[in-house]
This record gives sequence, C-alpha cells and structure tokens, in this order.
Amino acid sequence: MANAVMDKPAKIAMNGVDVPTLLGTIGAVGQQTELAKFTFRANGEWLSGTHSRTSINGFNGAGGEHQRAADFVAEADHPAVLCGGDNAPTPVEYLLSALAACITAGIGNIASVRQITLHSVETTIEGDMDMQGILGLNDEVRNGFANIRASVSVKGDAPAEQLQQVVRQSVARSAVFDVLANGVNVSVDIAA
Repeated sequence: MANAVMDKPAKIAMNGVDVPTLLGTIGAVGQQTELAKFTFRANGEWLSGTHSRTSINGFNGAGGEHQRAADFVAEADHPAVLCGGDNAPTPVEYLLSALAACITAGIGNIASVRQITLHSVETTIEGDMDMQGILGLNDEVRNGFANIRASVSVKGDAPAEQLQQVVRQSVARSAVFDVLANGVNVSVDIAA
C-alpha cells in the first residue's frame, strides 16, 4: 500500500524560488509565530536641494538582528520642473516601484509553490497627484497620490484563470498594497 505523502508530487525549486525552503519557512513561522515579527530600517541623509540618499541595512526579524554584507543605497530627487536636480527618481516613484516589486515578488513565490512555470510578469503602476497640496497652495488637496492603478500581465504554463488567481493572491498578501490601501500609523520624532 502506497504512502499518501509519497504519492504527492514533491514541490521543487522553480522560477528562481527555493520552494522547499519557502514552505519550510512558512511552516516554522506557523509553529513559532514570534518569528514573524520584523522591524525594517532605512536611514536617510540630505545631500543638496531636493537630493537625498538612503542607506538600507540591518533589520530585526526571525528571532534576531540581521546585517547584510553591504548597504543598499537609494538616491531620490525631484525633476527640474519641480525645482530639483533630477539626479534620481522622486520618493513617490519609489513608492510605486515598491508596490510593483511587492506584487511581482508575490507572483513569483505563489506561482512557484503551485508549481506553475512563469514565462513573464510585467507590472505597471501609475499614480495621480495634484501638486497643489504638496506645494501648499490648497489645503483641501492631499499631498500624496489621489489614485494608484496597477496593471499586471502574467504568462505561464497554466490556464488564464489559474494565473489570475496567482495575481489576486499576490495582491491580497502584498505588504505594500496593504499599507497603501489600509494606511499605517506614522510617528515622527524631531531632534534639532
């Protein structure tokens, strides 16, 4: 008599995702929920005008403090039409990029766990902003995006309905989508 566990096809690494390790991580966190608590950090510094640099390294999670081999560095600026030096993307463009990256990463993970080979994933994000708010010209206009639209095109070796389910689950589990759609408490301490 065959063992039911042995009859199931083994989950293998695919699409660049180590599926056995991912499933092991999910299982470990399910058994020890304190491992799920993470604190990420970013440290910014002003360079000149609207140009800034942010270094990202070090986070707390999975039961301890972690350091990467090197800092990740992101610069931000405003375009010349908004009195910047156009040295880098704007901070709000990084926000759109974060949403695209989060949804895309989720698609990669979910498709891989479901053993769907992906051929391509393209995520386009657009955000509409009325500059009257951020420029202090109209207090009734919000400073940030009024609307954000995401468009996802995914191709893989599964029927369209299964690929659409993968995208829907990725959006439902996206940390960046959650923050944007549901808001988050933000506090600012000032040292002068």
